[in-house]
Amino acid sequence: MVKSKARQRLAKLLVYILERRPDEFGLVLDKEGYIKIKELIKALNEEKGWKHVRRFHINEILYSIPNPPFEILDNRIRAKRREHLPRPDAAPQLPKLLYTCVRRRAYPFLAQKGISPSGNQQVVLSAKRDLAERMGKRADSQPIMLTVHVRAAVENGVLFQQFGELLFLAPSIPPTCFNGPPLPKEKPRAQKQEQPSEGATPELRGSFWVSLDTVGNLMGARAKTQKKEPGWKGKKERRKKHKRKRERPPWKK
Repeated sequence: MVKSKARQRLAKLLVYILERRPDEFGLVLDKEGYIKIKELIKALNEEKGWKHVRRFHINEILYSIPNPPFEILDNRIRAKRREHLPRPDAAPQLPKLLYTCVRRRAYPFLAQKGISPSGNQQVVLSAKRDLAERMGKRADSQPIMLTVHVRAAVENGVLFQQFGELLFLAPSIPPTCFNGPPLPKEKPRAQKQEQPSEGATPELRGSFWVSLDTVGNLMGARAKTQKKEPGWKGKKERRKKHKRKRERPPWKK
């Protein structure tokens, strides 16, 4: 009973996202109303009480509820009823500032070349910083927040479209129309040590090399300087060792 209620609650939440307000969760649907299931699960896991949701939970709803309100094609999902979905349209009134997040690793390149779409057909922006950060963290745990100056972008020919109440779309943003944190300083490259050529003798600090010929000459000279002991001296010592001790005569005892 508890599981069935949990499935019904999850089904209602999915219907709300896929049929009415994907923009509230930082999601943009394609022209056919589909969205990747992976992106949908990431958005669900950000909501309190839904961090446990995985693909099989969605499959349970699809197979357990008669006439489910959504359908799955490969790795994408969409609502069956889509008449209430927001459509990209010209914004009646643009805010002064819009926000978007980019990957930290890509930031130095984008700061020079401008913001281009990544994973979507257009750049997704929000008028709320917290929603932009929420979307950015789905791709990078520490994204870079960029502030887009809408008036400067419009003067540079950027056409903005509004998607729902919270999201805006643009084909690209020139580098002169946004600002972000200072670029990280590049670490100085370590100079490559010159590798010794083949056949060269490596040099070691605190040591010196001695040729074998020099060692041989030194050993020969040392051998010559050593004097050999005469043979008779050794014999004399042996005689002393083997000399018998004389017995004292009887009259001296």
